[in-house]
Amino acid sequence: MAEVVLKNLSKSFGNDVGVEGITMTIPDGAFVVLLGPTGAGKTTTLRLISGLEKADAGEVWIGGRNVANETPAQRDVAMVFQQYSLYPHLTVKDNLAFPLKSPILNTPPDEIERKVAEVADVLQISHKLHNKATELSGGEMQRVSIGRALVREPSIYLMDEPLSSLDAKLRTDLRVELKRIQANLGATLLYVTHDQIEAMTMATHVGVLNEGHLVQFGTPREIYENPNSLYVASRLGLPRINVLPADLFGGTPDGTDTIGLRPEHILQGEGQDAEIKRVEHLGDQTRLHLDLQGHLVTTLANADTTYTPGAHIKIAPKDPLCFDTNGNRIR
Repeated sequence: MAEVVLKNLSKSFGNDVGVEGITMTIPDGAFVVLLGPTGAGKTTTLRLISGLEKADAGEVWIGGRNVANETPAQRDVAMVFQQYSLYPHLTVKDNLAFPLKSPILNTPPDEIERKVAEVADVLQISHKLHNKATELSGGEMQRVSIGRALVREPSIYLMDEPLSSLDAKLRTDLRVELKRIQANLGATLLYVTHDQIEAMTMATHVGVLNEGHLVQFGTPREIYENPNSLYVASRLGLPRINVLPADLFGGTPDGTDTIGLRPEHILQGEGQDAEIKRVEHLGDQTRLHLDLQGHLVTTLANADTTYTPGAHIKIAPKDPLCFDTNGNRIR
């Protein structure tokens, strides 16, 4: 595996900015997640690293070498696309084995058998090894696509929302498996998603992108607890952070326009009166959806709470995040 360094990387498509001035180090053996909405520049970043796109400016370094003049094959990366790309005339087994048979890798037959069997077991597709790719469901096709990357030992794995087409249970299972595989291999992995749960549960580092710019980079805990802007604060956390006017509770620093309150950072039983509009019982916790002077607020309560819609409770902020009129953090 290898460290990957992006230096002031930029790419535009006509008048549309793909990414601009991205500087980031993906440490050797790290699981880095790029997080952001559609159009933020996540996939463009992957394609620039892989060599599928040529940068307008900046550099990509893999394992200590500038790869500007290298082809995708020479860069030694394994990429999983959002839309699975398989050879329809081949069986699942042959699709998985295909990368290992390339002249560059030239893997011995017994090693191919072992790696294919191991990956198929992890991805729960051992019983499909002799099926043609066209006989699989969409979720099974995506698992084969992931498997084709996992059978290799590249410098870096690049994954573009590989779990998006899977059902909820399999997505949860594969999150655990991908993290386990990455940790066991000591693999360097760059993973693109708009799913904050994937970012929080799998990443060692998170890079938050906005309109082609890297706006914050750090551990999931750092990003969650110390966002540098309202935009970043809104990318992580479920339920989403509550955004409220600064004068609603008072006591904020000069220049504060809005405050951000995580649902778990709201005290109950003191403060201002709020009406309960909706109660969601989720087993391990209860979510309360409140109306506070015309503002919607979501907070958490004990699982065994007996609150009902129409009831009133008092709430107060605890450790609010403060932001100015441009959405920048006031510390």
